[in-house]
Amino acid sequence: MLSGIRVYSSDKVWQKILSDFNATVLNAPDLADVNLDELGLNLPVTPVDLKTAILSAMDNTKVLQKIFGHSVYLPQMQTQIIVWLDKTGGMSLNALKQALGFLPNMTTHAVDTAIYQLRKTYGHDFIKNENGVYRLGKV
Repeated sequence: MLSGIRVYSSDKVWQKILSDFNATVLNAPDLADVNLDELGLNLPVTPVDLKTAILSAMDNTKVLQKIFGHSVYLPQMQTQIIVWLDKTGGMSLNALKQALGFLPNMTTHAVDTAIYQLRKTYGHDFIKNENGVYRLGKV
C-alpha cells in the first residue's frame, strides 16, 4: 500500500503500522518523504485515510511552483532531486542518492542522468555543483 515511500514516525505503534503497509520506516525525519508526526492525524484513521494523508503530504506541486514560478510537470526522479535540494539547501551526490532510495556507494547513473536532463532543459546554472555539493541555482 505504501511501498517505496519513506516515512518517519517517533511512535513505535505507527512505525509498526507503516511497516505492515510496506512503507520504509526511517529513524530520522530529515531523509523521509513524509514526517507522520507533523501530519496531525485525527484518530481513529482508516488505512485509506492514512494513505491519502501520506500521499497528499508528498504533493510537491507547491515546491515546484515556488521554484519555477508556475506549474510544471517533471518525471518523479527529477522532481525528487529538486525537492531534496530545495529542502536541504544542498547535498553531496552520495547523500542525494541515499535520499532517493539508492545505496550511497551504488554504481548508478540514474541521478547523474536526471541532473543532466534538468540542466539541459533549464540551463547549466539550474543545478550547481560547488565543491561536491549540488545546490539549486537559478532557472
